[in-house]
Amino acid sequence: MGYRYGSHTVFKIQYHFVFVTKYRYHVLKGDVAHKARELIRQTCEAFEIEMLKGVVSKDHIHILVSAPPDMA
Repeated sequence: MGYRYGSHTVFKIQYHFVFVTKYRYHVLKGDVAHKARELIRQTCEAFEIEMLKGVVSKDHIHILVSAPPDMA
Protein backbone atom coordinates (compact mmCIF):
# COMPACT_ATOMS: atom_id res chain seq x y z
CA MET A 1 0.00 0.00 0.00
CA GLY A 2 1.56 3.23 -1.16
CA TYR A 3 0.63 6.83 -0.77
CA ARG A 4 -2.70 8.19 -1.96
CA TYR A 5 -2.98 11.52 -3.70
CA GLY A 6 -5.57 14.28 -3.54
CA SER A 7 -5.60 17.55 -5.47
CA HIS A 8 -3.32 19.25 -2.92
CA THR A 9 -2.42 16.40 -0.56
CA VAL A 10 -0.36 13.25 -0.30
CA PHE A 11 -1.41 10.90 2.47
CA LYS A 12 -1.21 7.42 3.89
CA ILE A 13 -3.74 7.25 6.71
CA GLN A 14 -4.77 3.81 7.94
CA TYR A 15 -7.39 2.95 10.54
CA HIS A 16 -7.75 -0.36 12.37
CA PHE A 17 -11.29 -1.09 13.57
CA VAL A 18 -12.41 -3.97 15.77
CA PHE A 19 -16.13 -4.64 16.18
CA VAL A 20 -17.03 -7.07 18.98
CA THR A 21 -20.35 -8.80 19.60
CA LYS A 22 -22.13 -8.27 22.89
CA TYR A 23 -20.76 -10.63 25.56
CA ARG A 24 -18.49 -12.06 22.83
CA TYR A 25 -21.28 -14.38 21.70
CA HIS A 26 -20.35 -16.47 18.65
CA VAL A 27 -22.99 -15.16 16.27
CA LEU A 28 -20.85 -14.11 13.29
CA LYS A 29 -20.97 -17.34 11.32
CA GLY A 30 -22.70 -18.58 8.20
CA ASP A 31 -25.13 -16.15 6.61
CA VAL A 32 -24.61 -13.54 9.33
CA ALA A 33 -20.86 -13.39 8.66
CA HIS A 34 -21.45 -13.21 4.91
CA LYS A 35 -23.98 -10.38 5.30
CA ALA A 36 -21.65 -8.44 7.66
CA ARG A 37 -18.82 -8.75 5.13
CA GLU A 38 -21.05 -7.50 2.30
CA LEU A 39 -22.35 -4.54 4.34
CA ILE A 40 -18.80 -3.49 5.22
CA ARG A 41 -17.75 -3.69 1.55
CA GLN A 42 -20.76 -1.66 0.43
CA THR A 43 -20.11 1.00 3.07
CA CYS A 44 -16.46 1.29 2.07
CA GLU A 45 -17.41 1.65 -1.61
CA ALA A 46 -20.07 4.26 -0.83
CA PHE A 47 -17.61 6.48 1.05
CA GLU A 48 -14.61 5.78 -1.23
CA ILE A 49 -12.69 4.06 1.58
CA GLU A 50 -10.11 1.47 0.56
CA MET A 51 -10.35 -1.73 2.60
CA LEU A 52 -6.84 -3.16 2.94
CA LYS A 53 -7.63 -6.21 5.08
CA GLY A 54 -10.64 -7.64 6.83
CA VAL A 55 -11.35 -10.73 8.90
CA VAL A 56 -14.71 -11.89 10.23
CA SER A 57 -14.33 -14.20 13.24
CA LYS A 58 -17.10 -15.82 15.28
CA ASP A 59 -17.20 -13.04 17.88
CA HIS A 60 -15.44 -10.04 16.31
CA ILE A 61 -14.49 -8.30 13.06
CA HIS A 62 -11.09 -6.75 12.26
CA ILE A 63 -10.86 -4.18 9.46
CA LEU A 64 -7.84 -2.24 8.21
CA VAL A 65 -8.87 0.66 5.96
CA SER A 66 -7.28 3.64 4.28
CA ALA A 67 -9.32 6.83 4.11
CA PRO A 68 -8.66 10.40 2.98
CA PRO A 69 -7.92 13.07 5.61
CA ASP A 70 -11.34 14.70 5.27
CA MET A 71 -12.98 11.51 6.60
CA ALA A 72 -11.40 11.83 10.07
